[in-house]
Amino acid sequence: MNAPRPAHIAMFSIAAPGHVHPSLEVIRELVARGHRVSYAIPASFADRVAETGATPVVYDSTLPTEDDPDAWGTELIDNIEPFLADAIQALPQLAAAFEGDEPDLVLHDITAYPAPVLALRWGVPAVALWPNLVPWEGYHDEVSGPMAEELKKTERGGAYYARFRAWLDENGLHDTDPDHLVGRPRRGIVLIPAALQPHADRVDTSVFTFVGACQGDRADQGQWHRPEEAERVLLVSLGSSYTKHPAFYRECVRAFGELPGWHTVLQIGRHVDREELGELPATVEVHPWVPQLAVLRRADAFITHAGAGGSQEGLATATPMVCVPQAVDQFGNADMLVGLGVARRLDSTTATAEQVRKAVLDLVDDPEVARRLAEIREAMAHEGGAGRAATLIESELLPTG
Repeated sequence: MNAPRPAHIAMFSIAAPGHVHPSLEVIRELVARGHRVSYAIPASFADRVAETGATPVVYDSTLPTEDDPDAWGTELIDNIEPFLADAIQALPQLAAAFEGDEPDLVLHDITAYPAPVLALRWGVPAVALWPNLVPWEGYHDEVSGPMAEELKKTERGGAYYARFRAWLDENGLHDTDPDHLVGRPRRGIVLIPAALQPHADRVDTSVFTFVGACQGDRADQGQWHRPEEAERVLLVSLGSSYTKHPAFYRECVRAFGELPGWHTVLQIGRHVDREELGELPATVEVHPWVPQLAVLRRADAFITHAGAGGSQEGLATATPMVCVPQAVDQFGNADMLVGLGVARRLDSTTATAEQVRKAVLDLVDDPEVARRLAEIREAMAHEGGAGRAATLIESELLPTG
C-alpha cells in the first residue's frame, strides 16, 4: 500500500490544556509523516503547538482563561453561551487566516464550532479529535435532550438557541441541529481509552474509534526524581483550572505529612499561595505545577480531580486514584474509575484527613486493585495511540487526480 500523499491539514482548538494536550502527539505524528499542519489556537498555547512542528495560526478568543476559571459561571447556560459567542467572532478571523491556503482536511476539538462550518465552506472532510467521553446510542434521549428542552424554556436558553440557529443558517448548515454541530460528527477519533467510556457497548463504532492515550514521553515538561528515602509517593493534583482548594490541600498534608515512609507531591495551581497551607513537613513538596506524567511514573497513589487527561494518565501508569471531581465530565470519569475497581471517590469540600488517608491506603494495600490496573494498562497499550490516530486521519484524505 502506498503512503498517503503529503497534505495540508488544519487543526482547530481552544486555549485549554484538556483540549489541546490530547491532540499534540497526534499532530506531532502527522508532521513526522510529512504532512503540513496548521493549528488554529489562541496565542497562549502557540508555543506548545509549535513544538510539535505544526504552524500555529493565532486567533483572538473571548473565552474565559485559566487565569479566571470562575468566569465560566455556575449554570449550564453560563457554560455554553461563551462557546457560541466565541465561535461567531472567531469565524471571520479563521476564514481570513486560511484564505488562499485552504487545507485538504479539517481536524477539530469538540469545542471548535467554526471548524465544521469552514470544512463545509471549503468542501473538505472534517474529523473530530475527541478528548473525553463520547455520546452513546440513546445519549440524546437519556441525557442531552432533556437538558436542552429545559434550557429552551428559559429566556436565556431560548435566545441562545435562536442565535445558534441563525448562525448555522447564515453559514449554510440549514439541516444541522445546534446540539449536533460537533456532538454528532461524521467521523470521530477518541483520544481516551475505551475503559473510560460509559456504555462503551452502545457507542457507534462506525463513527467513533478509540485510540487510547496519546501521551508521548513528555520529556519537554521536565523530569521528577523520587527521593531515596521515600517508601511510597502520593501525588495530589486538581488540574489547572479548579485548584482553589487550600482547605482540601491542608487535609491532604494532615493525612500524609507525618505518615512514616510517605512523600507527598502537592500541586496547588496558580490560585493558592503556599502560605495558605501553613507549616509543612519536609516530606511534602509544593509546586504551582508539576510534570504530572513524570511524577505518576514513580508514584504509588494519585489524588485527582478526574479530568480526562489525569484519569487516563493514572490508568496508563497503573496508579490507584482517589477522585475528587470538580466540574463537567470529571464526575462521570470518577464514577467510571470507581466502577473499574481502581479508585475511590471523595468530596473535596467535606473530606477529612482521616477519610483521605483511609481511601488512599485501602487502594494501595489491595492486590485486586493492582491486578485491575495492570489489566487495564495492558489493554490500553494495544489501542494504538497517536500512531493509529494518524493512520485513521490519513485514511480520510481525499484522493487526488
